[in-house]
Amino acid sequence: MNVQRSFIAASGGEKVSNGSGTLYLVGTPIGNLEDMTFRAIRTLKEVGLIAAEDTRQTRKLLTHFEISTRLVSYHEHNKEASGMELIRLLEEGQSIALVSDAGLPAISDPGADLVKAAAERDIVVVPIPGANAALSALIISGLPTDRFTFMGFPPRERKSLNEWLKHSRKEQGTIICYESPHRVMKTLNAILEQWGDRPIAMVRELTKRHEEAARGTVTECIAWLSEHPPLGEYCLVIGGASEADAEAAQLAEDGRSWWKELDIEEHVNRYEAELGDRKEAIKRAAQDRGLSKRDVYNEVMKK
Repeated sequence: MNVQRSFIAASGGEKVSNGSGTLYLVGTPIGNLEDMTFRAIRTLKEVGLIAAEDTRQTRKLLTHFEISTRLVSYHEHNKEASGMELIRLLEEGQSIALVSDAGLPAISDPGADLVKAAAERDIVVVPIPGANAALSALIISGLPTDRFTFMGFPPRERKSLNEWLKHSRKEQGTIICYESPHRVMKTLNAILEQWGDRPIAMVRELTKRHEEAARGTVTECIAWLSEHPPLGEYCLVIGGASEADAEAAQLAEDGRSWWKELDIEEHVNRYEAELGDRKEAIKRAAQDRGLSKRDVYNEVMKK
């Protein structure tokens, strides 16, 4: 059991009662330099050391805010050696700020490993909140915000991507993930295939000059990208599964199908009532049954 009282670590230079320093997780801008908070600037000035994912990028930030604190590198490729050295310095009483290239550290980056190591050694870890791309995209998406899941970056390989999507297909809360401009179209097509034509907000360039949120369905976003080539890093905010879809996914996992007792017309009508779109209902029923859309359409039109 580890209970942390971090109010005593309110400023960057002080030591806690066990003699160790404090690890500060400092939020940095995700685009606009004004994303930086007064507290973040003060903390970066007061700590003894700043550990950065990309020292060149962070150096620009420090220069802008006239921060002269010593800067060292901590990233995915050196995290084992660098991480142990940072822990040693913390245990000796040094206070350290951890920053990422943009936004909050320890989210989809190796900072999480450093936090885990610090917590295991009873080193106080203090968040210095700031801008975050995932939450910023969520609150402008127009999709439900009361329940959501952040899934980081999707896998690159198609097989792994499909498994990743199948694992979350019954999640009924809003889903958030990051994607690069080079892979966003591939990921959207996989989402359409695995999850259907859900509502989505495709957000990019947050807090920058060309900030953009494209809201619609997955199909509409694919069409948009076909005419407007992807630029910048994307945050995808995707509507969760409907109750019927979640039920179907669970039944599929259990080796059962909810539609087995229905004829094709009843199957289509169930989807149409839920989706409000007969064409999409026919497509979904065809996918369920392993039939062509034409076969399902012809069967339904007979009646």
